[in-house]
Amino acid sequence: MLRAEAGVDDVATYNVERWRALAEASALFTRPLLDLDAEAARRMVDPHGWLERQIGPLAGKRVLCLAGGGGRQGPAFALLGAEVTVADLSEAQLARDRAAAAHYGLVFAMVQADMRDLSAFNRAAFDVVVHAYSLNFVPDAPAVFKQVARVLRPGGVYQLHVANPLVLGLNPRAWNGQGYPLTQPYADGARIIAEDEAWVYRDTGAGASVPAPREYRHTLGTLVNGLVEQGFAVRRVSESESIWPDPAAEPGTWDHFVAIAPPWLMFWCLYQPD
Repeated sequence: MLRAEAGVDDVATYNVERWRALAEASALFTRPLLDLDAEAARRMVDPHGWLERQIGPLAGKRVLCLAGGGGRQGPAFALLGAEVTVADLSEAQLARDRAAAAHYGLVFAMVQADMRDLSAFNRAAFDVVVHAYSLNFVPDAPAVFKQVARVLRPGGVYQLHVANPLVLGLNPRAWNGQGYPLTQPYADGARIIAEDEAWVYRDTGAGASVPAPREYRHTLGTLVNGLVEQGFAVRRVSESESIWPDPAAEPGTWDHFVAIAPPWLMFWCLYQPD
């Protein structure tokens, strides 16, 4: 495993400690996927076939799983024959990738790096950058897009999973009989007060000792304009599938909340700097 040399600020320090605690608590996204085959891997990383329609078969493609530690994305792409690099700030999450690689007998690169500093990688080093939910853990989204643009080849694909900026900060337990009220400012870079949902630790009974998420709102304008200004053509946007949505569920539960207010967005972009 390589380690990128970069400055460490309070944002990075907090995120490293939080993800160490999440891994120790076996939170959902720290659990490596150890039962994948090629078909399951393809359903996971490209369920609608959009990625392969853009760049062709994944075999031989250079894929960066950005903030993608945890033993989930990296093994899936590697099982499809991609040349995979996993970059993550958290050594605890990268340890999950090492375990998954050993389980499958795979070899792929792992680099400890902050998404705000990808200087460990050469310009145009990747055909695909798959960016797991993490952008909202740093306050400056355009700075990250600039880093991604440098390491992605022209014509490459950037898949970005982020919080729905209109929903971030809503409390699923704040049902008032009519809806879930907006109470936190819609301002770019604003710190959002939140807490982990119970499903993060489903079946573990953990969570009390894990630091609360420290997230920052990125407005829709900042996301779209920041991508466009770096040469990304937004080709597809979707409200990525929520976990357990059920409009008939009891109001004030997660299942009801996500059926009313989709919490995540997925951007599919082509890098077209010219």
